[in-house]
Amino acid sequence: MKLWDKGFSTDKKIDHFTVGNDRELDLVLAKYDVIASKAHAKMLGKVGLLTEDEAKELTKGLDEIAKDIEKGKFTIENDFEDMHSKIEFMLTEKLGDTGKKIHSARSRNDQVLVAMQLYLKDELTEIKNQVKELFDLLMKLAEKHKSVLLPGYTHLQIAMPSSFGLWFSAYAESLIDDLYFVQAAHKVADQNPLGSAAGYGSSFPIDRSFTTQEMGFDTLKFNVVAAQMGRGKAEKATAFGISSVAATLSKMAMDICLYMSQNFDFISFPNELTTGSSIMPHKKNPDVFELIRAKCNKIQAVPNQLILITNNLPSGYHRDLQLVKEVIVPALQDMHACIEMLTFSLKEIRVNKTILEDPKYDYLFSVDTLNELVKSGMPFRDAYKTMGKAIENGNFKPKRDIEHSHEGSLGNLCLEEIKKKMDAVFD
Repeated sequence: MKLWDKGFSTDKKIDHFTVGNDRELDLVLAKYDVIASKAHAKMLGKVGLLTEDEAKELTKGLDEIAKDIEKGKFTIENDFEDMHSKIEFMLTEKLGDTGKKIHSARSRNDQVLVAMQLYLKDELTEIKNQVKELFDLLMKLAEKHKSVLLPGYTHLQIAMPSSFGLWFSAYAESLIDDLYFVQAAHKVADQNPLGSAAGYGSSFPIDRSFTTQEMGFDTLKFNVVAAQMGRGKAEKATAFGISSVAATLSKMAMDICLYMSQNFDFISFPNELTTGSSIMPHKKNPDVFELIRAKCNKIQAVPNQLILITNNLPSGYHRDLQLVKEVIVPALQDMHACIEMLTFSLKEIRVNKTILEDPKYDYLFSVDTLNELVKSGMPFRDAYKTMGKAIENGNFKPKRDIEHSHEGSLGNLCLEEIKKKMDAVFD
């Protein structure tokens, strides 16, 4: 059953190669094809291409298919090429010739476009909400542990005093930047492409503004060629959005793996959040965080994959575009899982409150001790040399009662200001 069936069959090898794993991926997208088909059917009734009764019958039939999808009963057998052909078959089986009319004034191209963009809008909204949940947790942890000092590193060498308040809220504020990218991707996807048909519009008097409003798009992708060229672009924008989130999560996962090791011993987690070794009974491995790191690094490769698939295509539709689906859908699923698992695990994090009692961290305070000399009137460069000699000669005595008061420092985390920035994202 193919929408383009003209009475001849395709070689089985060609059929298998061209369909690929579309049937599996379309089970994710079928819900959105139904939403778009309902809007299309109502529009066909509005402009007189369907009778009022036909439009109602199609809408009712699509509602029943939507219920099957929600219950997990919808399947796409090998007899069907994709979700579109299966849904149209179900409508025709139930409604006869009326079911065959659903495809008037549209092409499979704009069906895929609109279903994918509806899907991306939902996915990006869910990711945004998940990120906000993680942000709230990080801010709560920053407030709770704001007074617990933590070694800061540059070049993986002991550098200056930091704190768990700084560490947690650093990742929280970084997530705000990531959501700017996510929002940009949502804006790209939030343009209705339905009605572009095969990419050059239709001679039918369709009402594209009606379907835009019916499906909840912010605006219309007006130019029909531009609408078709949006295929791959919305996915690529989404990939950049989630890759930004993934970069933040990957970096934090790496920090956690380091900080959990016995050489650092800054943090720990309950046994049930770690894994063991098959031969070393003492091991408590950070497998969850290692997998978050790896999966997020994979996600950061997705924009490049999509660029390589789409970068030299001329305008118009090309079958290459089918492959963007198999790249972006699993990436979004991995993104959801990584945010969920990091949030779930961080709720149980345990912080070591006595890290800086170890003498090896005395040098963390060299800059603050040097600054005291500057405050007393000594030129900075002279104070730097004086402190360097004291360290070299073993005479360094750290000033541990540090005072950092400027905005964003460990003594002034500006948590309320960071929260306002996140609130503005959601406003």
